[in-house]
Amino acid sequence: MKNPVNSPDDRPGDSRLPGLSTLWIVLVALVADQISKYIVTIKMTEYGPPIEVLGTFFRLTYIHNRGAAFGLNLGSPLIHTVVSIAALALLVYLFRTLPVGARLLRIALAMVLGGALGNIVDRIRLEKGVVDFFDFGIGEQWRWPVFNVADSFVTVGVILLAIGYSRQDKIGAPPGQTDP
Repeated sequence: MKNPVNSPDDRPGDSRLPGLSTLWIVLVALVADQISKYIVTIKMTEYGPPIEVLGTFFRLTYIHNRGAAFGLNLGSPLIHTVVSIAALALLVYLFRTLPVGARLLRIALAMVLGGALGNIVDRIRLEKGVVDFFDFGIGEQWRWPVFNVADSFVTVGVILLAIGYSRQDKIGAPPGQTDP
């Protein structure tokens, strides 16, 4: 049965590269991330007072993060950059080897790729590390680590990957390929 949500390049038997229609997601993630970081760097003071958006629950706080997502630390900035580039290569490989009809997984991987690229650009371009600015929490004691648009794309993409793989049909349908 044909999946009505598949685009022409995701249909079995199409001679074009599968998943080409989802590559725009990578570009949207990268551009949105870099524009938002640029605006933060020109409009806010690094490590300055936060700008409250929804009181103290959601605020904008401009920091640099030399660690991984959400401030996780793997060691030196060079290690983070090398690990990030290796992960990016793995994501590209996974994207290229997905089954033709695995649209959900293709969208999810495109989101992760775009977010990963956004943070890699910062790691290569900025000596101080990745620009982060979304700051959620309750009071000063219970705060989520400050993050950015790229981290958001990566997180949502990973959640969609989990959903796609969890919906894999027991009879062997590719993960992420579901008919309504």
